[in-house]
Amino acid sequence: MRDIVRSVWIWSAITAIALIWVPIVGVLRLFDRDPARYRTGYWLRRAGSLASKLNPAWNIEMLGELPDDPRRPYVLVCNHQSFADIPVICRLPMEMKWVIKAGLFRVPLLGWMLRWAGDIRVDRQDKNSRSQVLTTARRYLQNKCSVMFFPEGTRSRTGRVLRFTNGAFRLAVQEQVPVLPLVIDGSRDALPTDDWRYRDFSRIRLKVLPPVETKRYASGDAPDLREEVRRRIMEQLAAWRGETVEQVDADTQKHPAGKDLRNPQGASRDA
Repeated sequence: MRDIVRSVWIWSAITAIALIWVPIVGVLRLFDRDPARYRTGYWLRRAGSLASKLNPAWNIEMLGELPDDPRRPYVLVCNHQSFADIPVICRLPMEMKWVIKAGLFRVPLLGWMLRWAGDIRVDRQDKNSRSQVLTTARRYLQNKCSVMFFPEGTRSRTGRVLRFTNGAFRLAVQEQVPVLPLVIDGSRDALPTDDWRYRDFSRIRLKVLPPVETKRYASGDAPDLREEVRRRIMEQLAAWRGETVEQVDADTQKHPAGKDLRNPQGASRDA
């Protein structure tokens, strides 16, 4: 019963934040002449950061160092465990345009702000949409704004790291911008997939790993870059959990029923 009461209060508070933030983001958008809508997006992330602080049962630990220049563009990538990942990552004091599934743009209040901030809508069932994502992301990088991807393409139901798709890494190589890996753990327990209730206590860790330069990668080397970044993320998760890299790698694990967890829903590795 306690978790239900807490969860109702938290979701009510999040709704209140959205109601307050809609006019703020709307006004900022009207006067934001930056082609990357940097200030508008930055203030939307502050709403996400505030939402991450509402639950006293969330013990969030921020680790690593961000680059000194917030306008130096990066392709950020992170493993994905739950919806809670988004407000936690919003605690990073920098603006980044998020590649977000199309359904969130249809959510009242939130969807409006995502559009005003210039976040990037992706429909994974539409190949044309995936192509447009990279075009839009390229434009943001050229206007000195970072872009954020969840390269697994979906939340991991087991906490193991799913296969990464190529798109973020191909973009980074083509634009010759560094990849900035993020690693998150504990958020799956904080807000499990397909459950609206927040748990009693969750320790969530988010770490910014050192950037991976792309200058040594040629145009056809995106898969090599992808695997290098994925390996670094898995190594950090394994160290936190006291496990081996193989134990956190969905590529080496099978569902008990025999279903391959490596590429759920037939997701394309080119997305």
